[in-house]
Amino acid sequence: QVQLVESGGGLVQAGESLRLSCAASGTRFSISDMGWYRQAPGNQRELVARISRGSDTNYADSVKGRFTISRDNAKNTVYLQMNSLKPEDTAVYFCNALIPYSPKYDNWGQGTQVTVSS
Repeated sequence: QVQLVESGGGLVQAGESLRLSCAASGTRFSISDMGWYRQAPGNQRELVARISRGSDTNYADSVKGRFTISRDNAKNTVYLQMNSLKPEDTAVYFCNALIPYSPKYDNWGQGTQVTVSS
């Protein structure tokens, strides 16, 4: 069974940085796209950033120029470097991994809280 374990969330002040990590385990299949989504109270879950296995990336407009997604395929790990954080970045951040050919294609982590105070 695939597990995605996120880490790195916390409470910071506006303008500061955080780095999220998400490690996937429990699969012998190659992971294709990995991504980060977030959900603030009362809002729908939204895409923050995605990265393909070949490191093609796309970002939400609201985080372009501030956030950087990267991955280490050997470690099945995806990272999200978040700089110049704003209070509106406050949300639970979820890791996502798509694993073709595995019993479960679309996999999610349990989420990690990011809180940015003004």
